[in-house]
Amino acid sequence: MSDARARMLDATLELIGEQGVGGVTNRAVAARAGVSPGSLSYHFPSQTELLREALMRFVSGEAERLEALADGSAELDPLAAAVQEIVEGADRRAVLAQMELYLQAGRDPELQAVAARAFAAYDGAARRMLEALGVADPEPLVPALIALVDGYELRRLVSGADAGPGAGRALVEGLAALVRAAA
Repeated sequence: MSDARARMLDATLELIGEQGVGGVTNRAVAARAGVSPGSLSYHFPSQTELLREALMRFVSGEAERLEALADGSAELDPLAAAVQEIVEGADRRAVLAQMELYLQAGRDPELQAVAARAFAAYDGAARRMLEALGVADPEPLVPALIALVDGYELRRLVSGADAGPGAGRALVEGLAALVRAAA
């Protein structure tokens, strides 16, 4: 991927996180990315394509991060520490952008396949974590684990709670209870 294209996608995600999908205009993205509006239109002929590619970029990064987390979690304490670290280090704009893109995918059938890829990546990482923790049949718990994380993040966003030390403790406790019940 070219540097300019990556800057455009990053700028799109930043704008979504700051202003919602409505804040994503060609002029705003181009200005933020330091490219001409014509260059943006050349790379992304439609808003849907720009949003789809931005969501895919976000999902790819998240999938890599979650896979690394899943690979390193063979017991609950390291898993809990890793989950808490992810939540505490979460950028508010990135989480807002993620939620906005999911909502947009609910309205736009062309984005649904990309959102489905996002959930497949999250599901795969959750499955691997649960297996590493000794859960015999993780499948019924995978959607619950993902819903727990997404719900926690959404609650944190709307309550105005900031990330930082201790921010992920409630999530970690919920995760631990879920895993203990399954194991």
